[in-house]
Amino acid sequence: MKAAAFDYARAESLPHALELLARHGDGARLLAGGQSLVPALNLRLLAPEILIDISHIGDLRGVQDHDGTLRIGALTRHADLLSSDLIAARHPLLCEAVRHVAHAAIRNRGTIGGNLAHADPASELPACMLALDATIVVEGAGGERRISAEAFFTGIYETALQPGEILTAVEIPAAPAGRTAGFMELARRNGDYALAGLACSAVLSDAGEMTQVRLAYFSVGDRPILAKSAAAVLEQGEPSLEAVARARAALSQDLDPPDDLQATGAMRLHLAGVLLHRVLAGMVPGLGSRQGRAA
Repeated sequence: MKAAAFDYARAESLPHALELLARHGDGARLLAGGQSLVPALNLRLLAPEILIDISHIGDLRGVQDHDGTLRIGALTRHADLLSSDLIAARHPLLCEAVRHVAHAAIRNRGTIGGNLAHADPASELPACMLALDATIVVEGAGGERRISAEAFFTGIYETALQPGEILTAVEIPAAPAGRTAGFMELARRNGDYALAGLACSAVLSDAGEMTQVRLAYFSVGDRPILAKSAAAVLEQGEPSLEAVARARAALSQDLDPPDDLQATGAMRLHLAGVLLHRVLAGMVPGLGSRQGRAA
C-alpha cells in the first residue's frame, strides 16, 4: 500500500514548527527520523493532512553536558548515541540498549525523540529512560515543560504530550557513586521486537549492599513498567541467589503481561524473572557464589 495524499511543510526552527502545529492542529504529524511514521503512513494506519518536517532543526540535535546532567536533543539519532563518548562514559546502559534497536539502517535514521514520542511498549529506550530516572523535556505554545519518564508514558502509543507540544530533549541526571547498570532482552530473532526486556540500574555500596534499584521492564505491558516490589526486595540486604529468587517471586505483584499472538502472559512473566536473574548476575560480581547472605 501507499500513503494517502498529504501536504508537506519543512520547519526551519522550533518556533516555526510550533507555529505550524498550532495552525494545522489535529491534522498535522511531525516527521523526524520517520522510521515508525512512514510504515504507518504506507499501511494507512495514519492519514494526516500535513507532515511537518522537523529533521533539519539543528538545535534539537546532539549530546551536551550541563553540570553533570546529560541533555540529549530529540533529533539525536540512535547511531549518534552509539558513537557518543559522553554517553559511553556516563550512561553505557544506553549504548547497550541501542544495539538492540531494530537494524543498522533504522538506527542510522531513527531519533531518540521520535522513539520516545511513539511510545511503543516493546521499545528499548523508554525503559532506559525509567531506569536512568530521566526527564523528558517538551515545548509548546505555553512554554517548556519537564516530565519525569515514569509519568511521560501513559499507555500503548500514548504519552503525556499535549496537543501542540513537541518533545525537544531528554535530560539524564549524573550517575551516583557506585552505580551499576545492565540491559538484556529476549527476542525470537535479532532485530525483532522483544518478548520481554529489562533495563536496570542500581547503586552497589562498598559493603556489597544494593540501593536505588530501578527495574524497568518493557514488552510486558502497555508501557515500560518499574518493578517496584521486586526492587524493594533487592534493597533489603546484600544481593544473593535467595534474594534474587524472592525478587522474582515479587514480580507477580508488579507485572501482569497480556496474552498475544507472540507469547502468553505467563510466559512473559517467566521471562521477566529469567531476565532479572541474568541481568543481576552481570551487574553484581560473584552473585552466583553468594548463598544466604541477604537480610
